[in-house]
Parts: sequence; C-alpha cells; structure tokens
Amino acid sequence: MPLSPTVAPSARTRSTDKIVSAENAVSLIRSGDTVIVGGFLSIGFPDLIVRKLAECYESQDEGTASFGKPHDLTLISAAGMAHPFKGGGMNRLAQPGLVKRFISSHFVLTPALQQLIVGNQIEGYNLPLGAICHLFRDIAGGKPGHASRIGLGTFVDPRNGGGKLNERTAEELVELITVAGKEYLFYKAMPVNVAIIRGTTADADGNITMEREALTIDVLSVAMAAHNCGGIVIAQVERIADVHTLNPRQVKVPGAIVDCIVVADGEDCHWQTFGSRYSAAYAAEVRVPLGSVPPMEMSLRKIIARRAAMELRANSVVNLGVGMPEGVAAIANEEKIADLMTLTAESGVIGGVPAGGLSFGAASNAQAVIDIGYQFDFYDGGGLDICFLGLAQADRQGNLNVSKFGPKLAGAGGFINISQNAKKAVFCGTFTAGAVEAAIIDGQLRIERDGKETKFVEQVEHCTFSGPYAAQEGKEVLYITERCVFRLTPEGLELIEVAPGIDIERDIIAHMAFAPRVSSPRTMDPRIFQPEPMGLREDMLRLPFDARFKYDAEHNTLFLNLSDVHVDSPDFLVRLVEKVAAIVEPLGNKVYCVANYDGFELARSLEDAYLDAVKELTTHYFLGVTRFTTSAFMRAKLGETLARRGVAAHIFESEEEATEAVRETLPPGA
Repeated sequence: MPLSPTVAPSARTRSTDKIVSAENAVSLIRSGDTVIVGGFLSIGFPDLIVRKLAECYESQDEGTASFGKPHDLTLISAAGMAHPFKGGGMNRLAQPGLVKRFISSHFVLTPALQQLIVGNQIEGYNLPLGAICHLFRDIAGGKPGHASRIGLGTFVDPRNGGGKLNERTAEELVELITVAGKEYLFYKAMPVNVAIIRGTTADADGNITMEREALTIDVLSVAMAAHNCGGIVIAQVERIADVHTLNPRQVKVPGAIVDCIVVADGEDCHWQTFGSRYSAAYAAEVRVPLGSVPPMEMSLRKIIARRAAMELRANSVVNLGVGMPEGVAAIANEEKIADLMTLTAESGVIGGVPAGGLSFGAASNAQAVIDIGYQFDFYDGGGLDICFLGLAQADRQGNLNVSKFGPKLAGAGGFINISQNAKKAVFCGTFTAGAVEAAIIDGQLRIERDGKETKFVEQVEHCTFSGPYAAQEGKEVLYITERCVFRLTPEGLELIEVAPGIDIERDIIAHMAFAPRVSSPRTMDPRIFQPEPMGLREDMLRLPFDARFKYDAEHNTLFLNLSDVHVDSPDFLVRLVEKVAAIVEPLGNKVYCVANYDGFELARSLEDAYLDAVKELTTHYFLGVTRFTTSAFMRAKLGETLARRGVAAHIFESEEEATEAVRETLPPGA
C-alpha cells in the first residue's frame, strides 16, 4: 500500500512561526484526512486541540477552517481517550459526518464513538494496542505494514472477522500471511495526514520535552509517522522555553518534525491524568513513601486476588490488568512481597507501584518509563513471566472474551498482546456475572445469592484470547474465581481446585453452559479464607520443590535440600518419597544422600510420619545418608528424633563435612 498522503504536503499552509492558536492549528486538518490522536487512556490526551477540532466542525461558518469544515476523517487512537468531566475527550468528535472511520484498541472511555460504530453509522476496527503502536513505527519507517503473530485465533484474525466491528466496515486491514512456514497477521500501513500529540515544554523551534507527563507513550512514533507521510504534526504543551535552552537529552520530539505548537490556555485541558491534575510521583520528580496501606476488606474480590497472588514468584516480571487484577497488587503489598518482583503496565512503566482507576497506566516510584512500542517489544517477545487479566466470559475450549458483549463494545486494549505471549496467564473474575453475595463461615465459603448471568458459556461471543492457540503453544493458563480454579488443557477447561464449602454440582457445574473436565480437584488453600495474612513472603522465598533435588552422577550422590522447609502436612512427605523414587528408580541402583536440614521444622504431630518416610527412603533408595545443619539446637533435636527409630543419628555441621563423609564410603575409583 502506498504511503503517500491524500493531499500533497506542498499544498498545506505552514507558518514559519510554529507557536499558533488551537484554532489555527486545527484549520490545517482537511476533509478525508487520517488523524492520529496520541495518548494512553487518560494520559497524554491533547484535550484543547481535540476540543477545538470539534468546535470547528460544529461551527456553521465554513470559513472557520482554511479549507472548509473538515469531515469524513479517519480517526486513530491506540487507546481511546475521553475526559470524565463534561463528557469530553474524543467523545466530542462523535458528530455525524465528522468521523468516517474509527480505529482503536479500547472503547470504554469513548462511548459516543462506540455508539456510532454499534449503530452502523461509521466504520469501526478493534486492533490490539501493541499492534497499533508498532504499526505507527512501521509507517514512520516507510514499511508496508506490521507482521506479527499477535491476534492469531482471536477476532482480529481475518478468519474470524479481521477486527471489523460492524456491517459498514468492509476494507480488510489485517491479512493472514505465511513466513518461514508459520502463520502471521499482517497489519496494513496507511497514509497519515495529521498527528496530534502532547508534551510539557516546547521551544520556538518545536523541540518538545515531557518532564511533567506521566508517560512518554508513543508521541515520537506518531509524530514521525505523520511527518514521513508528508503530513503535519500538531503538539499541545504547557509552556514555552527560549530556543537552545532545552536539554537535548530531554527532548522527546525534535522540532524538525513538528509543525504547530499550541499552548494549553487553561488547567482544565492539560491534566496529567484524568484522575490527577498533577502528581510529582507520576512524573518521577520525587519518590514518595508509600506509607501503611490498609489491607483489603474480606470480600469475593479479595478471595480471588489472594488465590491469584499465590501464583507470583520471586524475581518475576509481572503485568497487572485493570479492574479485578488490580487487587493482586493490594495483596502483594499486604503480604509484603511487592519488592520481590517487578510490576509493569503496558503503558511503558517498569517497576514501582502501578496506579489504578482514572490514572491507570501511571506509576509511583517507577524504575523506568519507556515508550509504549518498546514495552510491547518486550511483551510480544515473551519478556513477561506472568500476567493477571480480567475474566469476563469463557467457554469450553478456554477461549476468553473481554472485548464485546452484545451492543457493548469494550475493546481488547493490550489484552491480546499480553495474554498471548506471557509465559503464564492468569485470568481473574467472579464465577457468575452480576451481584454475587457470599459469606465465609468457619473457613467455609457459602454462596448466598448468585449472579444472574453465566460467564462460562458454550462459545464466547468475541474471542479475545484463543484457548486452542495457547494450548497448542504449551502455555500455562489458569482461570481463577472465588469458588474454584480451572486450568487450560488441550481438551479444554479442567476443574482443579474447589473452595472449602463449595459443592461442585450445585455451586459450579449448575451455573455453567458446559461440563468441564473434573479429575480429583483439590481444596483451595484454607489460608485464602482466613482474616490474617497468608505468609506468602515466606512461601515465595523458599526454593521450588523440584529445585531441592540434585543428583551427582559422577559420585552417585543425591543432594537433598530441606533448608527452611516447615513440614506441617503429610502431603510434603508423600511428595518427598515420590520425588526420590522418580529420580532413583530409573537408575537401577541405590544412591548416597547428603541432606541439608538448615532451618528445617517438623510439626510434632508428624514426627512418626516423617520417620516412616525416612525409613522407607533409606531402605529402598539410599546406600547411606549424611545430614548437616549449622544449628546446634537442630542437630541435637533431629539426632534425638532419628535415634528413637534406630536411624543413624549423627548430624554434621556443614555440607563439606557431610559430603566428605559420603565420599569416604564410596568404593575405590568412584
């Protein structure tokens, strides 16, 4: 597809003085133009310029604009934006005749434009947020489009609609292609005539910095896309600096690609986010003490967030979606584990504490703020260890819908990019839709009134996440509700956990449009339903179970790390014996064992069960065992316990001593 703009750039009237009024800036927008409005949800929205564009169209005087009243615009917004006050934002542009086509990833904040799409009055496309942001960069680079595996199997796949939202929308913007034997989606480039962006400070040459903005978003990519197509770049800023006074390292958009600078002439049109007029923490001017955040009240949301938080692991990179998944951050704070991982948002923030609500996308005390296109490079390439996203509607195959429900158009946002490529995806939501009432009595969950709508349907209306594609890729996927947990298998959903007090037939299957696979589901962790903290920090800092076993083939020795293990359930002892058996039996011979007991704790009620397990291991799998711990108390206590059952009771003080003792028993040459 050619990238030349509809109107030749030489025909545009450009002033040598780049600082102009908003009215003069929007007068350069012509009928039929493709206009990109930069920003992310509530952040970086050029409200004044959009407002003047709407007023220009509303005016009965055709002479308000140099080339007549603009109409039939193609409007592109990576994440649709609207101001919560006065019903403004991009909703101002939802006027008959002004917009011909709207392309976005998100429609919740643009209900007026959404209604034009649903009413078949304008063309509408819902494309993944990351794909749109990457497409801006590819347009800037003169490429024919953006090739990606993002969206395969979802409603964006041309085989499932290609992102088109109504009957009026006919042009195919997404094409299925094959590269090196693999399927890809090709998002087609289009000429861009106008870019409307926002920054903080500009000089008379048009250089722009963003020091007071919460994000850098995609402003550079958007500006380059318009400029390199021969279009114009209009920027809204807070203030003007003298030329040659801006630090070049802080200049985000060079003046060479900026045509018009509009200074915001009122506080109402340049809020940092829709939830905050200005926060020094969001702008990274200061790091703020987070203080003591009160714990969440016990509720269905807390139950879901607690169970989801149990999937967190130390040193992982995490994405938390908006809505129900935001509760995971609250639980991480309550359990004092937030410092053990890196939280991110698709907006470009890395680390710190992501903001929610009307400031979603911003963060306090962030480690870094990068352009949104680079964030999606990281996400699309598999950089996320785990993501937590909303669960609105699921079906038998594990498909998920969060984007469209009858006449309600929410949009996918970054959901497709995030869920498709994170190493592990966790979807969180109540089991039924609507007002669900429940109580916890003696640690048992009781459903007192269920929601009226079923979330688990035979087939989702709009496929935002493809279960079959994820299963084919071997992705680990969980669906967490207040009463049960499902996991994705190649055959579809499988019920794996049930809350205490919940009856599978009455409380789960009776409220589903299909019967999931059920194979001996276990009970959800009882700590989830108790008022006190769950102790996740202690759990998280422990070694993973499988990492506690290491076999040295050269010396036929199994190193068993029981450090900091607190045995308070016979299940651990069963798993211990099973794991040793799985390692040793295929060898066809017994092994020596060196066991680390540093920090080991054993419930008194399980002493006999523990000694039985030790006897079984030493009888069937071990040629000999040496044990060590640096604790004199533990050496004495453990030695006494073992001696009572006639097990060798000597406990060494270090791993070196224990290992040397084993080596002395090895046959010559071993």
